[in-house]
Amino acid sequence: QVQLVESGGGSVQPGGSLRLSCVASGFTFGTYAMNWFRQAPGKERELVAFITSDGGNTKYDDSVTGRFTISRDNAKNTAYLQMNSLKPEDTATYYCNALTILLTDPLEYVDYWGQGTQVTVSS
Repeated sequence: QVQLVESGGGSVQPGGSLRLSCVASGFTFGTYAMNWFRQAPGKERELVAFITSDGGNTKYDDSVTGRFTISRDNAKNTAYLQMNSLKPEDTATYYCNALTILLTDPLEYVDYWGQGTQVTVSS
């Protein structure tokens, strides 16, 4: 049974920090790229950060570059999102996503989603 379980969300004041964790089970974690998405009320889900399966490359949305850091520990089947200098506009439900591309013709992909963890930034 595939599971992605996020934790670490909560309420924090502007300028504060949180560290989100995403523990994976039921699939070969080390062969999947990992993404963190977020969705604020009334808005579409947006990609925040991406990390390759080996952790060697990362990408960030411009809105979080320099403040957020994505990482992973394949030995622990866990991905992380360190969030610093949080702003009220970072308030959202954060979701982790595991993604792999199947080398079929045409190409297909497999992805899994966690249930989300709420982050609220407010004074």
